[in-house]
Amino acid sequence: MTTVNTQYGSGSGSVAGNESPRQAVNLSDAAQMENTFITLMTAQIQNQDPTNPLDGTEFLNQFSAMSQVKSLENMAALTRNNLILMDNLQTLTAAGLVGQEVKVQVERLQLSDQVISGRINQQHASGQTLVRLTDGTGQTHEIRLGGQAAGAVNFEIDPQALGLSPGHYLIEVETDTGEYPQVEVAGTVAQVRVSDEGPVLEIAGVGSVPFYLITEFGQQPLAGLM
Repeated sequence: MTTVNTQYGSGSGSVAGNESPRQAVNLSDAAQMENTFITLMTAQIQNQDPTNPLDGTEFLNQFSAMSQVKSLENMAALTRNNLILMDNLQTLTAAGLVGQEVKVQVERLQLSDQVISGRINQQHASGQTLVRLTDGTGQTHEIRLGGQAAGAVNFEIDPQALGLSPGHYLIEVETDTGEYPQVEVAGTVAQVRVSDEGPVLEIAGVGSVPFYLITEFGQQPLAGLM
């Protein structure tokens, strides 16, 4: 059974449900500051020199400044809570992807014996499109896709057919027009880990991928259904 872990590398994170309850927007500090200000302003009015009273606009300016401080503090608190909500929703969404196939942007692969499906989007037609894999020793392996029209180009990496040993590989695509399209690959999400930077997905054939690098996910339509 697949589980959602809460450790990532040397850092650690916590799923929202396991943390202490998040604080709601707390306006007590701003309200207390305002009450203190009003008390001080009242004392200032009561103890002013009757022969040289302060201008009334001075009190209005002070109160206006206090109101602006309170508004800014409330806006900051609302922003913090919105960020917390978005982080929790992102974590829940990532956890729901376990067992599903997604497409992610990659610059490296973790090859085994499984065939990996990839895709690029060319801006221009090419006479030759080249997929280049570089292993840990610096040895380069090339897959020539031939001439391709502009648009989406699908390809496969079969490690056994290409004689590639299991391990980590850098991947890049280059066309003879000087274009370096971004590589996307498809893989099944095995588990989700939570880090300080957000959810990290473990994807078969790819390895660890941050949630924000997902380019496509969702249920595949059933055969015969629209």
